Amino acid sequence: MAVTAKITSKGQITLPREARRVLDSNTVEIEVQGETVILRPVRSVAGALAKYAAGKKPVPIGEMRGQVWGEVVRGRKP
Repeated sequence: MAVTAKITSKGQITLPREARRVLDSNTVEIEVQGETVILRPVRSVAGALAKYAAGKKPVPIGEMRGQVWGEVVRGRKP
């Protein structure tokens, strides 16, 4: 199946209904291989983020919030 979608000035696209129906997910993983873009449905957001958390110690949400606000106050990106 091939569908066409316009990229907005903000870099956004709307997936046509048929593509969304086939993907059957509100979250997709995007892979770019040269000029080819591959969308894969993600069934679990936690599963999609697992590779980013691999080997890292869990941080309580209150502590994380404090760290982020500290960075914001200092004017640095978290």
